[in-house]
Amino acid sequence: MRHLRPRLRATLAAAVASLALVGGTLSLTSPVHSATLPTAAVALGDSFISGEGAGAYESVVDTAGVAQAFPGWTADNANAFFCHRSANASIKKAALPGIDARFNLACSGGQPHDMANASSARASGRNVASQISQLRQVAQTHDIDVVLIGLGSNNSQFTFGDVAAECAGRFVAAGYTGWWEFWVPLMNWISGTPVANENPCSAADMATAAEVATAKTETTNAVRQVLTALNEIDADGQHTVVLQSYTDPLPADFNSAYWTEDGRDDTRDKFRALVNERYVGGCPAHRASLAPAVQFTGSLADIVQTTWATLSAERPAENLVYLDVRQAMDGARLCEKTGSPTGTLATPLRLKDDPNGAFVTSLDGLDKLDLQRITKTCDTYFQTCQESWHPNAAGHAVLGQCLAAATTRTRAQVACRRLSDGTVSVS
Repeated sequence: MRHLRPRLRATLAAAVASLALVGGTLSLTSPVHSATLPTAAVALGDSFISGEGAGAYESVVDTAGVAQAFPGWTADNANAFFCHRSANASIKKAALPGIDARFNLACSGGQPHDMANASSARASGRNVASQISQLRQVAQTHDIDVVLIGLGSNNSQFTFGDVAAECAGRFVAAGYTGWWEFWVPLMNWISGTPVANENPCSAADMATAAEVATAKTETTNAVRQVLTALNEIDADGQHTVVLQSYTDPLPADFNSAYWTEDGRDDTRDKFRALVNERYVGGCPAHRASLAPAVQFTGSLADIVQTTWATLSAERPAENLVYLDVRQAMDGARLCEKTGSPTGTLATPLRLKDDPNGAFVTSLDGLDKLDLQRITKTCDTYFQTCQESWHPNAAGHAVLGQCLAAATTRTRAQVACRRLSDGTVSVS
C-alpha cells in the first residue's frame, strides 16, 4: 500500500490555476503547492460512515460557507450540522500509518444523488454541497491516499430511516392495540383514514427486488463519478478506495429474556409490557421482523458488492476494496444479550416527548395518546431520533479496526468479524 510509506511527489507548478469550491460556488484560485503534500484519508457516504450515533458531532460547513454548530433541537433538519459527522467515526479512529489528516465528508441521510449534486437539491436533503465538490476542496491541500465510501442504504427507492421507523412503529402499534379496539381501524377504513399496519415487517416491506436493482444502478453510477473525480484531482494518482457494507443493529433473534413479558409474546393481540421491555433494551421490533432485517442488510451488502465488482471490472487499475462488515457486531447487537443496551455496539432506538427534553428511556405507564405525542416529536424534529440503530462510538472503534485492515490487505474483498472474546478477525 503506497500510503504506508513516505515517498516523493513531483513538484506541482505554483502558478497553475485551479478551481476550488467556496461556500457552494466556484471561484478561481492559484494555490502554491509544495513538492510534498500532506496525505489524507477521506470518508464519503451516509450515516453509517459519518458517525451517526457515535456522538461528539463536529461543525459542518453549509452551502453558504458557514460552519454550522448544533443549532438546537427544533431547528430545520436540513441544517448541515445534522449530517452528524462524528469525531468518533471510523475514519477518525482507524490506524492508518502514513496518513497526515482525515476528512469526514459523509452526511447522515446521504444518497447516491449527493455525490455529484448538492444534497439540498433533492427532497429531504441537507444544506451541504455535493460530496465530490467537497472532495475537490481537500485535494487542493492534500494528497488523497484513502477514501472510505458507504453508500446504498438510502436511495430514490428506500431509506434506512424509513425502514427502521416502519418496523418499530408496527411493533409498538401491535403491542398497544387489543382485539376489542377493532372498531378503530374499522372506522378509519370507512372514513378513508390510513390504518396502521401492525404486522411484522417482511423482506418486501423493507425493499423489493426491483427497488434493490434500482439502488444498485444509482450507487454504481455515483461511485463511478467519485472515481472519475479522484483520478482528476489526486496529486499522484495513487489511492485506495474502500467500499464498506452495513452492520445489523439487531440480531437474527433476541436473547430469550426478550421473548415474553407478563406471559405474553409478540404474536398476541396486545403486549404493552413486552413493548416496554424491548424499548428499554433499545430493540422495539417483532421477532418475526428480525430474519427479514438480516435479509435487508444482505441486500445492502449486495448493492455495495455489485458496485465494487462492476467498477473493478471497468477499472482494473483502480485499487478498490470491498469491506464486508455485516458480522462486525456479532455478539454485541441490541438485545442479543441481557442488559441491553449496555455493552452493545449500536445506539438504542430512543424518542423524546419534548424536543428540548430528555430522551425517553422507558414507556412504562404511558398510554396510546402519550405514544402518539412522542412519535410525533420524532416525525416533526427528526434529529431527536435519527441516531437510533446506528453504530455507537464503540461500534465505530470496531469499524475503524476493520477499515485499517482493509487498507493493508492485498485482497480485493475483506470480511471483518467480531469474535466471542471481543477481538476482531479479518479475512
